[in-house]
Amino acid sequence: MRKSVLLVTVDCLRSDHVGFMGYDLPTTPFLDGIAHEGFVIPNAIATGVPTYYSVPAILGSRYPLALGRDILGIASSEPTIASALHDVGYATAAFSAGNPYLSRRFGYDLGFDTFHDFLKADGNTPADNKFDGANRGWASRLNHALQKIRPSMGVLGRIYDEVYFEYCQRITPVSESLDFLRRFPAADVIVDHACDWLSSHCDVPFFLWLHLMDPHSPYYPKEAAIYRLSQKPVSAQRACYLNSYWNRSDIRPRRLERHRQEMVALYDAGVRWVDEQIKRLVEYLRQSSRWDNCIFALSADHGEEFLEHGRRYHAPQLSEELIHVPLLLRFPGNAKRKQDKSPFSLIHLAPTLLDAASVPAPKGFHGHSHLDRMHRGQRFDDVAISECVAGCTNPFRPENRMGSRILAVRESRYKLVLSFDPVAESLYDLDADPSEQSPLPVTAEKIVRRRLLEVARQHLHQSSHQRDERMRLQALLRDIQLEWARSPA
Repeated sequence: MRKSVLLVTVDCLRSDHVGFMGYDLPTTPFLDGIAHEGFVIPNAIATGVPTYYSVPAILGSRYPLALGRDILGIASSEPTIASALHDVGYATAAFSAGNPYLSRRFGYDLGFDTFHDFLKADGNTPADNKFDGANRGWASRLNHALQKIRPSMGVLGRIYDEVYFEYCQRITPVSESLDFLRRFPAADVIVDHACDWLSSHCDVPFFLWLHLMDPHSPYYPKEAAIYRLSQKPVSAQRACYLNSYWNRSDIRPRRLERHRQEMVALYDAGVRWVDEQIKRLVEYLRQSSRWDNCIFALSADHGEEFLEHGRRYHAPQLSEELIHVPLLLRFPGNAKRKQDKSPFSLIHLAPTLLDAASVPAPKGFHGHSHLDRMHRGQRFDDVAISECVAGCTNPFRPENRMGSRILAVRESRYKLVLSFDPVAESLYDLDADPSEQSPLPVTAEKIVRRRLLEVARQHLHQSSHQRDERMRLQALLRDIQLEWARSPA
């Protein structure tokens, strides 16, 4: 009997905030238990940041900019793990918790019999986004007027910003429940749908993909998760204040630092709720006698920043806290083996899972299976490549996708980060400087620098000279059709 495949991706999940990767707090007690019988990959590396630069590799084993910087998502005939399994008779389903970049608009429904992205009809916003904290009265109009002269106000402008922020926090109505403030469906909602779907597909092997958003900002975790982490209770009003303060663009990291610990606590509670709900899903599979024949993979699209480099959230950057993600794999009947610390690019995840399911990987995949190396505890590839487009924080506008590329080439010890506008390169020794605070002098490690630059050159050459023009054209046509559909008659 064919093995089923369960893939869970968790948005913004940092590798250093899960127990099986060494985190001190009990954010993932259930997953830690699975880790004792599975494979923990120490250096799994995302192919890009944010989501729209990482998930094409997870599902389609394709580098994010391989079809061009202006292309997002999955092309209409592009092979994925879902289409490969669907073609050999698997029942396939995806439940994605309201991430607008993982929608039908960008082709992520391809290969799935059932696809639910929990988005509104416009495909851009979560269907259950009930919170709008903006004050639209006279104070808001006054603020907009004053913002026009704000640059000339000097110190008075900073004082005004603070007063207006505190004023808005006091007059904006806030629900008594964190549930009302949450922007995305919580993991229990996604798991409920997954269990309902599984109950109607009992007799066939399945591929089920869940994308969970609980650790994503704004950070409004389930109160039960806060309790399970033994954290101090957080009121909805306090959580709203913290999220609003953390989102301010008018203050520097030094002032944000005062609330960092509280923000991380809210984030950790989101991770704990993910763990609780994965436990519930696995228990459902055990009760229906399907867990023993199920391949399980848990990873993340990218991590999250909490001021490590003066930044928040996950704008297009390639620092370690963003591209180093957890990867836990469990294969039925295979004993755990300690894994090598060489980098494992998520470009190889889909072909590895297909190999474990004894299903051939599509020829168009850029990655290849590392299953045999895992079983032997051998090294993976020498390098992992990550890339994104600088400043592309709103890719719904095609013109925002055409900025300069950022490229990272990561080995076990060294990491080279290249920017192209302005041209710059930074080489880090991750053994001596794991937080990437001090790039090596340009005269240091010339042999290493030359080697990684050659890898970057080869990657860029392949991206432009081995591009699948047919898939690129299909993706461009899809964007044009969507624009026409949205244009007024």
